[in-house]
Amino acid sequence: MKIYPLPSGPIQTIGYLLTEPATGEAVLVDAPAEVWEKVQPVLAKDGCTLKELWLTHGHWDHTQDAAKIKRAAGVVVRAHRADQHLIETPEVMRDFLMPGLELEAVKIDAFLQPGDRLAALGREFEVRHVPGHCPGNVLFYQAAAQVALVGDALFNGGVGRWDLPGGDFPTLERSIREQIYTLPDETVVLPGHGPRTTVGDEKEGNPFVAAPAR
Repeated sequence: MKIYPLPSGPIQTIGYLLTEPATGEAVLVDAPAEVWEKVQPVLAKDGCTLKELWLTHGHWDHTQDAAKIKRAAGVVVRAHRADQHLIETPEVMRDFLMPGLELEAVKIDAFLQPGDRLAALGREFEVRHVPGHCPGNVLFYQAAAQVALVGDALFNGGVGRWDLPGGDFPTLERSIREQIYTLPDETVVLPGHGPRTTVGDEKEGNPFVAAPAR
């Protein structure tokens, strides 16, 4: 499996394209604006077809290209039900949009649940619910590759904002401790913004959420 981080859109939100040339399949995690133009040449290079779009959460910067990609590629869109209103009626985010931005609704085809095991690319991905930044934030963990795609729950040396509608710091703190810090320390954390990190590094040094006391 190959993982391509594709920073895109007005605030360089990272969409992650996962490809498996052996099976000819690809999955996109998050759909920032203009990411489709970056995805297409990678699909051609790896000889893969985009099958699914997995949304870590419903904030506008992670969903701007979702409708366009669904039209172009016919993908299955997966997201958590708690963010359905953001994804299917994005006008509710108008108060915290950047000026001049337009959003297009996209229908969720399949709702993600904590504990789901998604079969894709010849592998199994575990879904964990990590609310606090956004009610429907989820992560996708692939054990063999030792990676977790976490959306905006956790960053390198930081955490997601909790001051937007639906955000709550105690919930975010609990999510990180119970759903991210319980992954193996060597797990590579792929966030929605900024550089990658590891679970072990964040448990040791994150200034916002310390590891639980043993």
